[in-house]
Amino acid sequence: MDEQIASVLERRFPERDVAEVKPSGPSWNDQNRTVGIDFADGETIFLKMSNGGDGSRIARERAAIDYVGEKRSVPVPRVVASDTEGDVPYLATESVSGRNFLHLWSDASMARRATLARQVGESLASVHALRFENHGHIGGGGATGLELETGSWTDVLIDTIYEMREIASSNRFDHHFDGVVSAVEANRELLDEAPAALLHGDPAKPNCFGTENGIGFLDWEIAHVGDPVRNIYRTRNLQFGSLRADAPEEIASAFYDGYRERADGFPPGFEARRPVYAAVRFLAHAGVFDKWAAFLDESSDELAEWMDGEMERRLAEID
Repeated sequence: MDEQIASVLERRFPERDVAEVKPSGPSWNDQNRTVGIDFADGETIFLKMSNGGDGSRIARERAAIDYVGEKRSVPVPRVVASDTEGDVPYLATESVSGRNFLHLWSDASMARRATLARQVGESLASVHALRFENHGHIGGGGATGLELETGSWTDVLIDTIYEMREIASSNRFDHHFDGVVSAVEANRELLDEAPAALLHGDPAKPNCFGTENGIGFLDWEIAHVGDPVRNIYRTRNLQFGSLRADAPEEIASAFYDGYRERADGFPPGFEARRPVYAAVRFLAHAGVFDKWAAFLDESSDELAEWMDGEMERRLAEID
């Protein structure tokens, strides 16, 4: 228990005794922190707190969870309490029923993994079925609707790239961000034709959980309304691929099959726009180069050289 956690608990749960404060898992997101709180009465909640006093991500996540929960498109956690205006903006959610997807995956056979991948595709398609007239950033809202700061998809996408650059822990590949933004701008006409769907934003394994009703999603803080093709590519890469290897064909096919069956096909323009998102996705690796390079048993300079070559390859594939 530290001062940040104590200030939230004293403000929102002053009459409840805490049995244990525990970490929620590894995270490279320095914008906030999340801990598990076990109350003495047996209830467990997860408490996400803004580290810099900015409540915009908390407001976005609260709105998206309430909206998706009302639409019942996929399982989401239930919000217990939130505050976006205090010294420590926070979001408290109940512990979800079901098992974290990371654990489901690690214990599964290849056949079971294919089934899980298909379920991820089905759930992602259910989220993308929530459509809007315009693309935009989520500023707030709730169960009855989302408040959007609307704009062209190209502009919204570039905004998300700049956000990635701002929170990056390494500036070694700043030139990658410049190159991708230029490529996105050059494809404005292609990108702005994309449908406007709700996108989760960060569908990594730790942000998913399995239930009787399928795969649910946690951590909606960078949700936005944009091109579903971006989320399809990002999910395939985050969930089933790695830095240097694509997803196994059996797994990728199961994921795609689940999505297409639920959505009645891929979004129009899927193949044309996918190369753009391959380059955008690679920026997530570039921005935290210092963190993940420390886990790899190879020369940082050689790895950086490979990074430059890989980004050049991806940019060259964009028409």
